[in-house]
Amino acid sequence: MEVLAGTRIPEWRVERVDPEKMKLYAAIARDPNTIHWDRADVARRGLGERVINQGPTNLGYIVNMLLAWAGPTCIRTLEARFTANVFDEDEVVAGGLVTGVREQEGDRVADCDVWLDRADGTRAVAGTAVVSLP
Repeated sequence: MEVLAGTRIPEWRVERVDPEKMKLYAAIARDPNTIHWDRADVARRGLGERVINQGPTNLGYIVNMLLAWAGPTCIRTLEARFTANVFDEDEVVAGGLVTGVREQEGDRVADCDVWLDRADGTRAVAGTAVVSLP
């Protein structure tokens, strides 16, 4: 795989964030926060009309992008900031850009900027990753 600084990581797209999956994840994770399944509660809190996706799921979209690009054991480190909410029915796109390539502990690794954007251009997650290259 030819990877240089400036290489774009292929995008990972979710065409529709499904509110039923949010509700299921909340039940499995025993997440008591009603913003993930109760539209009335979201509105009462002044957060809009749609339920809000869980942060770990949003980060998972970035993880999926990295794994699809460089393989199932590629992630060395991943740091992220949650900068905006993702709502049910949103389309989101995980993207990334290689900022450098170097040797680390005998492996060739890529330093990357990574992100998750809503279709309206809002950046929901921003971060960095170090990825072991195949």
